[in-house]
Amino acid sequence: MFESEIPAMDMMIRLLMAAGLALVLGLERELRGKPAGLRSHMLVSVGAATFTLIGLHILMATAQGDPSARIDPSRIVQGIVGGIGFLGAGCIIQSRGNVQGITTGASIWIAGAIGVACGVGTLALASMVTVLALIIVVILGRFEREVIED
Repeated sequence: MFESEIPAMDMMIRLLMAAGLALVLGLERELRGKPAGLRSHMLVSVGAATFTLIGLHILMATAQGDPSARIDPSRIVQGIVGGIGFLGAGCIIQSRGNVQGITTGASIWIAGAIGVACGVGTLALASMVTVLALIIVVILGRFEREVIED
């Protein structure tokens, strides 16, 4: 059996970062009483990081000559994005009639991107995306409510 070149501790750090960064976005949605909150965001991000790590594992097996392990890493990311799109759409459809939940759907999508970034080990990118997303939903959300809607 193929052993991953990514040490177990490194994988754990990536998964914990995915969970922690998504926690920040999910907490904001939770505190605002939105349909997808803390746990949803964290699970999406950790799931995306896990699928990415699995893809890296298979990719490394291919590089070591395992003929049964053929993979295009971009297809894994494509599958993650597609799957998360269904979750985001579910947040939007839930409102039945009025179009609501688009920001929550988008934050679920960003949580997936954060998970993929953590999975490939670009923790600085994942952190920057989290900060930027938080600024967008909190600061610009407040601006939108106070200035644009009034």
